[in-house]
Formats: sequence, C-alpha cells, structure tokens
Amino acid sequence: QVQIVESGGGVVQPGGSLRLSCTASGFPFEDYTIGWYRQAPGKEREGISCMRSADGRTYYADSDSVKGRFTLTRDKRKNTVDLQMNTLKREDRAVCYCAASSEVGRLCLSRYTYRGTGATVTVSS
Repeated sequence: QVQIVESGGGVVQPGGSLRLSCTASGFPFEDYTIGWYRQAPGKEREGISCMRSADGRTYYADSDSVKGRFTLTRDKRKNTVDLQMNTLKREDRAVCYCAASSEVGRLCLSRYTYRGTGATVTVSS
C-alpha cells in the first residue's frame, strides 16, 4: 500500500523558517522522483522542488517565488525527503504536498503519480 505522509507544517512569523518532512513507502522509492508542490488559496498548484531518488539530482521551480529560500534534502535510508523553507513570506501560505513522480527531468515539478494529504503552512504575525 502506497503511503506518503507529510509532517512539519504550522504557523510561523514572516521571516521565519519551517521544515517539512515527507516519508514514503509502498512503492520502489529509487524508481521515483520525490518532491513538493503547494496550493495556495485561490491559486493554481505550483511545483516547488523534486529530487530524483536514484542519484539525488534536484530540480527547483524557475520562478523567483521560492528560488534561494527553499532547499530539498533526502535521507535514502529512511526514504524521507525534507523541504527546508527559510525567510518565509505571507504569500507562502499554502497547503504543501509531498508527491512521487515517475516523470523524467523537470516534469516531476508538474506531474505526479502519488501524493500525500498535505501539510498546511501559515505565515502570519
């Protein structure tokens, strides 16, 4: 049974940091690209970053919305992929989903096969 579980969401002040963690099981982790996307209220889904499990190659969204502030890391032994979010802004408020993609290259930012139920990130003073 495929399971993707996110943790680490919460409320943070502008300028603060959060670390989201994703634990995946039930599918061959090494054959997929694991990453995160987010859905903000009233906005389209936005891919953040994804990492090819086989070799760690990482892709980030081209937009300036996350570049330089978000970092993706993994622990191969635990099948976890973490998203470190720094210098958070009010507009980063969203539900963040961990997803597994079988797509090649940067397509992992926009297409996925499995996903979790999401972790809510709220940026508020």
